[in-house]
Amino acid sequence: SLLPDLPLLPGGPPVDVLRALQFPSLPDGVRRVVGVCPADVAYRVTRPAQLSAPTRQLFPGGFPIDFSLLSVLRPNPGLQAPLLTLYSAQGVRQLGLELGRPPRFLYEDQTGRPRPPALPAFRGISLADGKWHHVAVAVRGHSVTLIVDCKKRVTRPLPRSARPVLDTRGVLIFGARILDDEVFEGDIQQLVIVPGAHAAYESCERRQLKCEGSRVERPQNQQPHRARRFQTREVHRLHRPQNQEPQRQVSKNHMYPQLTANPRMGNSKPVSMKIA
Repeated sequence: SLLPDLPLLPGGPPVDVLRALQFPSLPDGVRRVVGVCPADVAYRVTRPAQLSAPTRQLFPGGFPIDFSLLSVLRPNPGLQAPLLTLYSAQGVRQLGLELGRPPRFLYEDQTGRPRPPALPAFRGISLADGKWHHVAVAVRGHSVTLIVDCKKRVTRPLPRSARPVLDTRGVLIFGARILDDEVFEGDIQQLVIVPGAHAAYESCERRQLKCEGSRVERPQNQQPHRARRFQTREVHRLHRPQNQEPQRQVSKNHMYPQLTANPRMGNSKPVSMKIA
C-alpha cells in the first residue's frame, strides 16, 4: 500500500471517506481496479454516481479545526471537477478540493471567511494528467499547504476565523457539487481525513516509495485511461430530483435531505446551480 494505515491520533480517528461512502461495496458507477501497486485495490468512477453521506455520520464529534486530507488518485486527463465537497445544512459549500488547473482549495467557516478573492489556488500544479498522484493537504491556523508526490509543496494563506467551525448537519459528497455537471472521473485508491495538520507531512515519511518487486510508476508505454464526457441526461439523473425544475432550491424532500434552502451562499455557488 502506498499509504500505510494511520494510527489513532489526538482529536479523533482518521476518517476513511471511501469506506464511509461504501466504495468497497461497489455502488452504481464504481468498479474495482488495480491501484498504484499490483496488490493495491483502487476504484474507478466511470460515471456520476450518487456518492454522499451525512457529515455527522463521519464526524460525530465535529469537524476538526486543523486537519489533513490524504489521497492517492489518478484523475482522467484534463479533468476539471471536485474531489469532495462538504455542505452545511443550509446548502453552503463549506469545504472542497477542486482538481482543475490549477487545483483550488475551498473553505468557508461559520462567519463566511475567507472571502473572495482569498480562496487559495495552487498555480503551476496539474493533477489531471492521467498519472497516479499522492496528494496531501494540510490545514493549520491561517494557512493551507498542498503536497504533491512528496516533491512539490505549496503553501497559501487561509484567512479564516480564529475559531472556525464547519457545520456537520449537512452532507459530504464525493466528486461532485449539487446540481452541477462537473464530476470526478478516474481512479482513486485512498481518501482519508485526519485531525491535525501533521499527518499530511508524516504521510511522506511513511510513504512506501516502491512496490514489492517493482517500481511504483507504470511502464512508460502504458496509456492512461481516456476521459469520457457523459451525456447530459446522465448528469440530470444524478443531480436533479424527479420533477425538479432548473434553478430551484434543494430542499429536505429532495435528494440531500440534510440540506435546507438558503439564499445566502457566501463565497460558494448556490445549491440551485445552473445545469449546463
